[in-house]
Amino acid sequence: MTHAVATPAGVHTVNDTIPWNPKVRQRKTLADWIVDIIIALLLIGIVAVIVYPIWFIVIASFSNSTMVNQGRVTVLPVDFSVAGYAKLFEDSRIWQGYANTLLYSITGTAVNMIVTMPAAFALSRREWKSRRVILFLLTFTMFFAGGLIPNYLLYKDLGILNSIWVFILPGAVSVYNVIIARSFFETSLPEDLHDAAQIDGLSYFGYFFRIALPLSAAIIAVIGLYYFVGHWNNFFTGLVYIRDSSKYPLQNVLRDILLANQTNAQSGGGMNGASAAEQQELADQIKYGVIIVSTLPLLVIYPLLQKYFNKGVMIGAVKG
Repeated sequence: MTHAVATPAGVHTVNDTIPWNPKVRQRKTLADWIVDIIIALLLIGIVAVIVYPIWFIVIASFSNSTMVNQGRVTVLPVDFSVAGYAKLFEDSRIWQGYANTLLYSITGTAVNMIVTMPAAFALSRREWKSRRVILFLLTFTMFFAGGLIPNYLLYKDLGILNSIWVFILPGAVSVYNVIIARSFFETSLPEDLHDAAQIDGLSYFGYFFRIALPLSAAIIAVIGLYYFVGHWNNFFTGLVYIRDSSKYPLQNVLRDILLANQTNAQSGGGMNGASAAEQQELADQIKYGVIIVSTLPLLVIYPLLQKYFNKGVMIGAVKG
């Protein structure tokens, strides 16, 4: 049964015999299928462009470097070998570097979060009259700094050169991360929560620790991951401010191992042609192994934080 319905746009015919069901999907047309296929192909291409370089490094580290240089290594290892990893891990310095980097990264990230989250929460409170002045002073440091030599002299006077604290204290807070966390507290936590907490007798500290922080798992995971990756990849600090090789982070240790093997391969050391070629092949395998060793822990950690990371990076986006 059909009947006409008058609307501002004109007269439309409505069929009463077919009830509308929101759960029934509309049948896709040929154009819809074409668009879906194009989108799927684009996504597959983007994923391949991102993933393949990582996969190539993995298979190259297990392959004959001559085959790699000839372009014969594409999908699977050729002339499978673990000689590069064996040579890399037989150096005891790499284990000391791993231990140092874990210590610097975990301790540094903990200090970063202890400083960043309370600072961001304080700057998010509109009743604090001085917050704009403090935020301006913090932002000023993002654009103006003393430079390398003044920093070196400052760290020397502070007595933190050649110690764990040179990795932790100078970068104890990132203004960029403070601004991100401040925006989260301002936009994602309703002011009604603070009003209710005050009625229940909670102080600012009680509200921060018992309500704000438990509701901030996403931003904590994102900022914590940023800090951890920064500490893990920190190469410059160890190169400039550390003189004791036993305190080198992993990145500096891997650099020394890589340079030593490359130098030996290029010099030849009086070896015949076959031995020199084998040394160069081993150096190339170590080169690819260094990349895997330095990035593998981060590749393992990220999937554990992915759900929080995906949620955290959308903070500030348009909400429905």
